[in-house]
Amino acid sequence: MALTLGGGPLTTRPPETVNYRIDGPPHRLFWHDFPRRVRALFGGQVVLDSTGAKLLHESNLLPQLYVPERDLRTDLLEPTAHSTHCPFKGDAAYRSVRVGDRIAENAVWTYPQPTEDATWLDGYAAVYWAAMDAWFDEDEEVFGHIRDPYHRVDVRSTGRHVRVLAGDVVVAESRRAKLLSETGLPNRYYLPPEDVRTDLFGPSATHTVCPYKGTASYRSLHTDDRPIPDAAWSYPEPLDGARAIAGYLCLHADGLTTEVDGVPLAG
Repeated sequence: MALTLGGGPLTTRPPETVNYRIDGPPHRLFWHDFPRRVRALFGGQVVLDSTGAKLLHESNLLPQLYVPERDLRTDLLEPTAHSTHCPFKGDAAYRSVRVGDRIAENAVWTYPQPTEDATWLDGYAAVYWAAMDAWFDEDEEVFGHIRDPYHRVDVRSTGRHVRVLAGDVVVAESRRAKLLSETGLPNRYYLPPEDVRTDLFGPSATHTVCPYKGTASYRSLHTDDRPIPDAAWSYPEPLDGARAIAGYLCLHADGLTTEVDGVPLAG
């Protein structure tokens, strides 16, 4: 995300605050080694197992993992008539993955004749993340999407005065928050539950997965004015880079205002 989203140098509109200009097309491709072994499983079978994977960083998109075709279980693949066209990469051909009675339709794609600007795609294949049952980076299962080596998460303790309001109601106030900075995203303040009006919050069925922070659980806010669904979230068991926010609550939703040292935050 540092390169292709959030104002990074490979977005279609890179930042103006640089002393250089990139001589190239507005839509940019960057082909880069992925440094570790990666595997994908479907129906109890290993569909791909590669130590030679690549990441394609493409303007305004998350990085996409590609692996040499020799690292695919080709006996599990079935060609289909499906095809798509990308003006930057070429015409994609698709294959489905079949294991027993289960099939992941059009889950694998290649560019048999990539464009002149992307010839290095020849001989490589990509697999839709959600089509597989599980993905492993070395021996650790990863969720959501493959981690971008240019993306990072930093957590810092802060004594700044953080206050969250729903209209005129103060629903949280703290001077012992955790400030989480994440590449390409606004800063978020995570507050200890003791500093949050947890009596105003009820359970939510919403859960989201972040490959950098872990699985988030949400809560909805109920005040006299109106309910605000999924107004707060927490990571009960965050991943290594975000362990400092374990159990802390981040409050952010339409209808909420967060003030830091008396100044409302934008976004």
